[in-house]
Amino acid sequence: MAATLKDVSLIAGVSLTTVSHVVNGTRPVSESLKARVEEAIHQTGYTPNFLARSLKVSASRTIGVALQDIRNPHFTEIVYALEERAREHGLTLLLSDFGDDPVREREALRIFVERRVDGLVIAPTSEGAAALAWLRECRIPAVQIDRIADPSFDYVVVSNVAANRRLVGHLCELGHRRIAMLTGITGLSTSRERLSGYRRALIDAALPVDPALIISGGSRPESAAAATHALMDLPEPPTAIVAGNNLKALGALRALGERGLRVPEDIVLVSFDDFAWADLFRPKLTTIAQPCRAIGERAVELLLERIASPDLPPRHVRLAAEIRHRESCGCVPGTPQSPIPSTNG
Repeated sequence: MAATLKDVSLIAGVSLTTVSHVVNGTRPVSESLKARVEEAIHQTGYTPNFLARSLKVSASRTIGVALQDIRNPHFTEIVYALEERAREHGLTLLLSDFGDDPVREREALRIFVERRVDGLVIAPTSEGAAALAWLRECRIPAVQIDRIADPSFDYVVVSNVAANRRLVGHLCELGHRRIAMLTGITGLSTSRERLSGYRRALIDAALPVDPALIISGGSRPESAAAATHALMDLPEPPTAIVAGNNLKALGALRALGERGLRVPEDIVLVSFDDFAWADLFRPKLTTIAQPCRAIGERAVELLLERIASPDLPPRHVRLAAEIRHRESCGCVPGTPQSPIPSTNG
């Protein structure tokens, strides 16, 4: 059940009239009472009824985009594609960066609902299922990108399992037997799927899955650097490291440089997520490239279809990724790029 004015008044310990004045701005209210009401609104997730009514009868021609880190080149490219495709349909984007914080995620979605967006594109947090359930109560169409928090919603992602399986398998073919994995935030579908691909590749190569070689790199280069130092301090350190995304790759490169280790002469480093300057590094980074433009374009298309036909069954789109062989894996430069099928997880 959606929260009501009465729920807010009970939590805040004030009258319904006071809550109404705060919500509608019809009469001045003391700062202390206003703060209590706003906190109660946040706790209950209350959405003013006049907004819900206006959503049913009109369109704002805006789409909300909620992401975890716009500084990440991966998301920057997706946003560019989202904006370009939305503009073709006469739509405007409203953007929020919630920093992988579930509290900020819920606050961002509340603001989008209050702004009467026609729909949302979201890369949900590890607790994003609750936020999506709230959007369903508000009858706001949403499409997930990059991560999957609730499969009952539409989503556009890449074949994470197949891609990482192919990347790690390539390292096995090069003769590596101690391959480490810098994973992402626990609870994210991307973290689970990429780790699954890593495990499957080792099993394919008849190699043991050593828990000591699997370590969280967090979501920032700094945490990935600390995790890389921990890996290199092992009694038997890895000969190759797979970074779960581009920011982890940057952190790993920093840590390896601080230890005076050369890539790929002393240790191999590869990464999920390509970025525009990956081939400007020394060495040039071997990566898995996601089709960022296609993700953004397809997400807008799914969202517009969902807005037009709310009762459509969930659409699940997995796009193909591509290994871009460069130098950091120890390959000879110029090795042909390898497409990765989109049919596996």
